[in-house]
Amino acid sequence: MRSYYCGELNDSHVDQEITLYGWVHRRRDHGGVIFLDLRDREGVAQVVFDPDTEASFASAESVRSEFVLEVRGKVRLRPEGTINEDMPTGKIEVLGKELTILNAAKTPPMQLDEYADVGEDVRLHYRYIDLRRPEMMEKLRFRSKVANTVRNFLDGNGFLDIETPLLTKATPEGARDYLVPSRTHPNRFFALPQSPQLFKQILMASGMDRYYQIAKCFRDEDLRADRQPEFTQIDIETSFMGEEEIMAIMEDMIRQIFQSHLDVDLGDFPRLSHAEAMRLYGSDKPDLRIDLQLVDIAELMAGVEFKVFSGPAADPDSRVVALRVPGGASLSRKVIDDLTEFVGIYGARGLAWIKVNDAATGIEGLQSPIIKFIGEEVTQTLMSILEVETGDIVLFGADKVKVVNEAMGALRIRVAELLGLVADKWAPLWVVDFPMFEEDGEGNLTSLHHPFTAPAVPVEELRAEPATALSRAYDMVLNGTELGGGSIRINQPQMQQAVFEVLGIGEEEAQEKFGFLLNALSYGCPPHGGIAFGFDRLIMLMTGSTSIREVIAFPKTQTAACPLTDAPGAVSAIQLRELNIRLREKVSWASRVSEDINHGRSQ
Repeated sequence: MRSYYCGELNDSHVDQEITLYGWVHRRRDHGGVIFLDLRDREGVAQVVFDPDTEASFASAESVRSEFVLEVRGKVRLRPEGTINEDMPTGKIEVLGKELTILNAAKTPPMQLDEYADVGEDVRLHYRYIDLRRPEMMEKLRFRSKVANTVRNFLDGNGFLDIETPLLTKATPEGARDYLVPSRTHPNRFFALPQSPQLFKQILMASGMDRYYQIAKCFRDEDLRADRQPEFTQIDIETSFMGEEEIMAIMEDMIRQIFQSHLDVDLGDFPRLSHAEAMRLYGSDKPDLRIDLQLVDIAELMAGVEFKVFSGPAADPDSRVVALRVPGGASLSRKVIDDLTEFVGIYGARGLAWIKVNDAATGIEGLQSPIIKFIGEEVTQTLMSILEVETGDIVLFGADKVKVVNEAMGALRIRVAELLGLVADKWAPLWVVDFPMFEEDGEGNLTSLHHPFTAPAVPVEELRAEPATALSRAYDMVLNGTELGGGSIRINQPQMQQAVFEVLGIGEEEAQEKFGFLLNALSYGCPPHGGIAFGFDRLIMLMTGSTSIREVIAFPKTQTAACPLTDAPGAVSAIQLRELNIRLREKVSWASRVSEDINHGRSQ
């Protein structure tokens, strides 16, 4: 039996005879004395073997990195001058008396202390080795502790932990479903849930009152650093509560998590309407650590001859904004060209700019290719409005509203990172008063959140002016990342039907896809609402990781593949037959041409 974990040892254990288990983190041979750094889940301990214990010394000579060992020995203080203050176990060492090799190991494909030089594909292929790294071990340990805090908090507030199905019905929730063929129902398919949304609403209709689940969700969508095909949500729903009550409880939970695990007091969460967030920051998840804001200048630019500005200024569907960046005049022309290319990703056709080399000298102190096009008077008025100072740069966006918001919102963050303008703090907030719908580019309306979000207006007003209707939705944002999104739900079938009508979902389609929900609403469903937090995102932020793949034990790649198991994989013809599935064979271009020629000859 293990006496202690390696990382638990300290000077209070001196003179104790102990047994340790673990992996060889590092082996060093110093003039006839062998040092083994033995590693387990809790940390590393130094074990010393000298020639006096011949059998153990011989075994120690044969071990290499990642061998699995059992070590028996005596704890002692390290000699003077050899104490390592950077290690929790740096004051002591273990004099090894017995060593048993439990399993030898091949030379690992990567060194655990040099992983940075290894590609992510290698790390994911050998994930069981990658996870041995203390940094990865600590992230998963931290994840486990946070999950426990979440459960304790919600249990203490009367929420029931209830599981919902993983095999369910495909419903339109904004992303592609992962489909699962049914053997017992030929030509029918289950879908893996994008979220437990409908089931948790039905739980409210069932009288469960308060529900939570740390739930697996699945979405077949284009992947980024903060997305995975399978991810984890803290899913929450409660009855007989309004927005203010739900947000208050969720604030308390997140504050408690940060206080308990990072010793950080997040304080009160400010509120920002969706309209204000888009106006000031070009984003519905603004990073308030960055003290830069967009300023609308369409009125000023409406009369200039420069069509790049005057055109969008006269278009009610467009926007013209300026972004003043302190210290930005130091940006080189190459960097500005790179930023121009960057905003092009979001559809912007260019990036106009004005450098303020000397604010005191007026127009003479400005540097820009656009001043001659907009005129000196307009330029000076603009500089006054923006209250520019020497060393600033002013960046401009002029295009359709969506393009300007996305491009300038992203540019605001990129420039702040380049110039070190991101404050070292935590900046949470709630974004509220979301529009109920948004246009899809073809004149149709789609749900901004999901079709079960309650409007903030009566049914008649929703039907009359759906494009301007606000919803009872709320998002928690932290440091520019959407941490959680929620809303008060529709609990009356009449309102749900009206929303479906606005979305172009007819009565027959609604019954086919959501009949079970509509029925549940019609049998006395209480007012209810909830929220879902991205658990992986939360852990990513709290551990300072750059990707959620760093805080998931077995993540997928950006192409939704698993290098460890080589999934997705092929299945046998027998399995396909049982599922009534026939694969479409790929036909090469050359074969298709040959078939066409032969077909032509036969005519």
